[in-house]
Amino acid sequence: MTKRKLCILGSTGSIGVNTLDVVRLHPEKFSIYSLSANKNVEQLLAQCREFSPSVVVMVCQESAKLLTQKLSALGLDRIQVLSGIDALTTIAQSDQIDTVMAAIVGASGLMPTLAAVKKGKRVLLANKEALVTSGQIFIDAVKVSGAELLPIDSEHNAIFQSLPSMAQQNVGTCQLSENGVSKILLTGSGGPFRTKAIDELTAVTPDQACAHPNWEMGRKISVDSATMMNKGLEFIEAKWLFNVEADDIQVVLHPQSTIHSMVQYKDGSVIAQMGNPDMRTPIAHALAFPERIEAGVEPLDFFNTPSFDFEQPDFERYPNLKLAIEACKQGQGACTALNAANEIAVDAFLNNQIKFTDIYKINETSVKKFVSERIVNIDEVLSLDMSAREYAQEIVKQLTGKNRLNEDKVI
Repeated sequence: MTKRKLCILGSTGSIGVNTLDVVRLHPEKFSIYSLSANKNVEQLLAQCREFSPSVVVMVCQESAKLLTQKLSALGLDRIQVLSGIDALTTIAQSDQIDTVMAAIVGASGLMPTLAAVKKGKRVLLANKEALVTSGQIFIDAVKVSGAELLPIDSEHNAIFQSLPSMAQQNVGTCQLSENGVSKILLTGSGGPFRTKAIDELTAVTPDQACAHPNWEMGRKISVDSATMMNKGLEFIEAKWLFNVEADDIQVVLHPQSTIHSMVQYKDGSVIAQMGNPDMRTPIAHALAFPERIEAGVEPLDFFNTPSFDFEQPDFERYPNLKLAIEACKQGQGACTALNAANEIAVDAFLNNQIKFTDIYKINETSVKKFVSERIVNIDEVLSLDMSAREYAQEIVKQLTGKNRLNEDKVI
């Protein structure tokens, strides 16, 4: 394969770090042209020293100044340091790169990812929110530019690997029913509270919610996994990636996380992709596709692998999952509002402003508020995203005041 020149959006996050782990194993196949981070100066500095990118972005301007000083002190001032949100788009659409790892968590990753798509890059999509918030707009941009879209989420990557080659060549526009596919089976572990008493969920702490039983992830995604909103967002993303309707997707709880997802065919066959729960597997797959390369992951040991369990999701335990499935059926306004509200709600929970169960209250109220909004272009996506965030923030303030009042009564 030709040596690929990479831009990693979100290089200090979990996906970014794992991507660099794979790149480290294959210096003859990949080179790093650009990296980005929000404000983690020390980690990005260490990455600069090892991988010698030409350009880096620190979204935080103060952090960018500090990084510039540290690079200069090390004699690495040839590395250009850019700052601000717009700089992410600059590196994502650069003519100097051919592959973009879109690993920025949240809606802030939408515009740079879309910029890479419009430039016809190979886009490794780890930012599920890009498709959740813009859906058809995003897929239409892929069609126009001829960009190559490869999913990184372990579930979507598993589905991709289990599809016929004709469908793999047409992500976003494939006709699965014409290729013998009857259903997509989207697996999920159920998170850390799968067996916890539902009436105890109100008292869950951020640290408990972030303790995922199988995967090592960032705190926001870990909370989403605990509420199963992560599976809900993946449900919406799957609709767009594989050009199916909501009724063509079924969520299956699989606590062991060994089967990463499955594809059911009309003849009764079910093809599954399995492996140890390690994000380097889907990352390596997408980086080198259609080749297979070493990922640094131990192969599955069937003699020491736990038995497989499967369950239907309990929507009383996971109301956020049901809300996301309903939003997928309701349209883009509901999906965009849901994602925006959830980011605000999860952040408030992680900062001990609201209770774990309040996340659903904020999400549900926000979807009801904006479900009828029509979206036809990216400006309307951004406008609705902002409105939904402001609305959700007001609900957070109300809940924070209410929770404090209740605490005072207890005291």
